[in-house]
Amino acid sequence: MSYIDELGKKAKSAAKNSAMLSQSLKNDILATIAVMLENDRDEIKKANELDITAAHENNMAAAMVDRLTLTDARIDGMAEGVRQVAALPDPVGKILGGNTLPNGLTVIKKSVPLGVIGIIFESRPNVTVDAGCLCLKAGNTVILRGGSDAINSNKCLVGIMRAAAEKHGVNPDIVQLVENTSRDTATELMKANEYVDVLIPRGGGGLINAVIKNATVPVIQTGEGNCHVYVDRFADIDMAVDIVDNAKTQRPSVCNAIENVLVHKNIAEGFLKKLAERWNGNVTFVGDEASSAYITLEKIADDEDYRREFLDLKIAVKIVDDIDEAIAHINRFGTGHSECIVTEYLRNAEKFQREVDAAAVYVNASTRFTDGFEFGLGAEIGISTQKLHVRGPMGLEALTTFKYLVNGNGQTRG
Repeated sequence: MSYIDELGKKAKSAAKNSAMLSQSLKNDILATIAVMLENDRDEIKKANELDITAAHENNMAAAMVDRLTLTDARIDGMAEGVRQVAALPDPVGKILGGNTLPNGLTVIKKSVPLGVIGIIFESRPNVTVDAGCLCLKAGNTVILRGGSDAINSNKCLVGIMRAAAEKHGVNPDIVQLVENTSRDTATELMKANEYVDVLIPRGGGGLINAVIKNATVPVIQTGEGNCHVYVDRFADIDMAVDIVDNAKTQRPSVCNAIENVLVHKNIAEGFLKKLAERWNGNVTFVGDEASSAYITLEKIADDEDYRREFLDLKIAVKIVDDIDEAIAHINRFGTGHSECIVTEYLRNAEKFQREVDAAAVYVNASTRFTDGFEFGLGAEIGISTQKLHVRGPMGLEALTTFKYLVNGNGQTRG
C-alpha cells in the first residue's frame, strides 16, 4: 500500500464519524484550535522561521517569502478566522427543499458533507488552518498537501488541529498532512479516486493547470487571478489611483491583487501620470505603445504580459478607446476571478457588471475584497474561478453536497 493510499484509507475511515459530529462538538474543537494557535504562537513562528531561512537560501522572490511568512498579526488573523467559522451556522443537515409526490412519496433534499477532500496548495501556511477548519465544520475529512517550502509550518499547524481533535475524543485523522512533498505524492493524490471525493488545488497557474491535466479525482478549479481595473472616462481620477494602488500594492502576491490596469484614452494622461507619481518607481510598468507617452515602461507588452499573473510589484497597462474594448480585453485575458470598473456613470457600471464574466465584478472598490473573510464567510477554502459546483470565495456551504431522503408506505413503480 502506498503512502497516499494509507492516508486515504485513514481519511475514509474517519469520514464515517466526522459526518456525524454534532454542531456543538465541532465548534468546541474549533474553539480549542483558535486558543492553541494563540498560545503556541512561538512554536509556530519557530517552525515558520525554518521555512523562511530555507526560502532565502533558495533565493525565493520577496513576494513569495511574504506569502510564506507568519507574523503575530497573521496568526491572530488565523485564530479569528477559526472563531468566525465556529460562529457560522452548521451547513450539514439543512433541509434544502422537498415535496410530496402524487403517489404519496415524500422527497426531502438535505445537505450532507462531501466526504474526503484533498487540497494541494503552495506557499501560504494560513491555507492549512483555513482548509482544515472549514472541512471540519462541514463534516468532512481532509488530506492537505502543501509545498516543500512550507513543510515545517504545516507540520506544526496540522499538529495543532489534530491535537485539538484528540482533546475532544475525535479521531485526529479528520485532518492529515502529506509530509512527503515529492511530485509523486501530488500525482498519487490526484488519482486517489478510491479515497478522495474531490480535489481542490490552490496556488498559481502552474499548479492549477497540472492538477486539471493529471487528476482523475473531480477537481474544483481555484485561485489563478489575472485581475483588472478599468478606469472609465467618467472616473474620479483620485479615486481610481487609490483603488489601483490598493489592488496592486497592498499585498501583491495574492490572487485577488490586480495584474492589469486599463484606462480610457480620454483620461489616460492624467491618470497614468498620477499613478506613476504615487508609485514613484516602486512598481514596474509594461504596457502598450500609447501608454509609453505618459509613463516609463520596462517593455512594450505582448499578449503573454497581459495574460501573466505577476504576483509582484509589476503591472501591465493598456489604453483603450471605450468600455467595450475594455470588456473584450478582460473577457479574453482574465481568469474569471475579480474585475473592477472605476466610474461615476451608472450606465457604464451596470454594463460592466452585466457583461464581464468573472466570479466577482466590482464598481469603485478594490478587488482585494474578494475573500471569504471579507465576504463574511469566515475563512475560505479558496476562490473558485469555475462555475460548477461553486463560484467565487468558497465557504462552508461550498464543502457540502446533498442527498434525497425518500419515504413511502409501500409504493411500487408500474
